[in-house]
Amino acid sequence: MDTVVTLVVLLLVVLFVAIVIARTIRIVPQATAVIVERLGRYSRTLDAGLHFLVPFIDKVRATVDLREQVVSFPPQTVITSDNLVVSIDTVIYYQPTDPKAATYEIANYIQAIEQLTVTTLRNVVGSLDLEQTLTSRDQINGQLRGVLDDATGRWGIRVNRVELKAIDPPASVQDSMEKQMRAERDRRAAILNAEGLKQSQILTAEGEKQSSILRAEGSAQAAILRAQGEARAITQVFDAIHRGDPDPKLLAYQYLQTLPQIARGDANKLWIVPSELGDALKGFGSMFEAHGGADGGGPARRARDGEEHHHVPDFEEPVLEDPSEALHRARAEAAGASAAAEGATRTLNGPGDPLPAQDPPAAQR
Repeated sequence: MDTVVTLVVLLLVVLFVAIVIARTIRIVPQATAVIVERLGRYSRTLDAGLHFLVPFIDKVRATVDLREQVVSFPPQTVITSDNLVVSIDTVIYYQPTDPKAATYEIANYIQAIEQLTVTTLRNVVGSLDLEQTLTSRDQINGQLRGVLDDATGRWGIRVNRVELKAIDPPASVQDSMEKQMRAERDRRAAILNAEGLKQSQILTAEGEKQSSILRAEGSAQAAILRAQGEARAITQVFDAIHRGDPDPKLLAYQYLQTLPQIARGDANKLWIVPSELGDALKGFGSMFEAHGGADGGGPARRARDGEEHHHVPDFEEPVLEDPSEALHRARAEAAGASAAAEGATRTLNGPGDPLPAQDPPAAQR
């Protein structure tokens, strides 16, 4: 019986010693602060490390995490200046800087930050319309952070950042916004297409302009070269004609050959006879009279004489020459031609060159 009592007492003593040791020794982790009260009054703040407390006198009031923390608040309904209700989700990044103030200045700083965020958000967004609310997130974030940091400073809390996670307008407004954005994109696409078509037409016109200019320059150069070639050909032909010294008979013959080319063509309704045609025909007629007078002027002349015989005067009968006289005259003309040829040959060969041997003229034989 005494042994059992002794064991129980011993166990109670060991338990008491363990409790005392547990209340005496306190290990604080890194980035953590411990608020200690002594007899119900703030005593000190324990930093990271090993600390000793007075058992049953010192008491740990709160443990504060000094790291930056993130809290996301549920969506809040906010009315804009154009009377549209939007739902906004916010995210707050904060960090305790004074553990004593965070413990004693406010009961629940998380709830206090949430309510302050909601009221500040409604004040800021209430002065903006929907378009500004959707496009001015940085401005809203800056205003929220400034108000929250000013209010939570005395609580020992520093608000590092405020972000609007989502801004959801009503479904009808979203549908209208989608239609508006679709119309805006269609308008921009139409403008871009028009600009592209305009640039394409401008480039096409510039290309056609350059092509027309180049074609015109080519045609002008070709015309100039063609005119120069024709002028040179005419000059050479003119020089050749003057060097050849043609007689009127040849010119008249060429003129008559050119007349059919002048009258050629199915579209020619009127043919103007040049005034020089009479002179050409006279020269051509005299040529035929000179070469064709022996046979009466040719078949055409004889046919015309047959039709109008009463207008043609009578010609004298030709007188035939004696054959012996004609032979003697021909031999004399041959001898004169031979002498002229010998003189021309002597002139070409020079006075010192021997004359080639020649046959006696036919008159001497």
